[in-house]
Amino acid sequence: MTQGLATLETLADTAIDSTLGYEKAAERATDANLQNTLRSAGAERRKVVSSLNNEISRLGGTPRQDGSFSGSAHRAWVDITTMFGDKNESAVERVEEGEDYIKGKFQSALDGDDLQPESRQVVQQCYAQICEGERMSDRLGSQFS
Repeated sequence: MTQGLATLETLADTAIDSTLGYEKAAERATDANLQNTLRSAGAERRKVVSSLNNEISRLGGTPRQDGSFSGSAHRAWVDITTMFGDKNESAVERVEEGEDYIKGKFQSALDGDDLQPESRQVVQQCYAQICEGERMSDRLGSQFS
């Protein structure tokens, strides 16, 4: 397997999970501004997926489309937890959890040494967007909790 391909695939799966999480949170939220913010964040995260998939293709891999099993489980948990309490607050809490998780995954990939220089550059660019999403989720957290 090409050096770093498995790491890129894992990051792409995680970014897909994040995108789907944003979309699910937007569906659950009742505040129109929050819904728009979450949809916009999901669209930005789709760009991360696209960048990672382009790099996966460049390395000869198959672009990722489905996300991970753990991401599916997390979305099911979101369904359960948003049935109770404030839907906006629950949506934001799940987004904050997801952002902390994805930021850690990208940071670990950058701290490792298995990425080729070209792949590392792609991951660093994606990480910048991930960090912006994490800062946005923190702002939402202070607004809706």
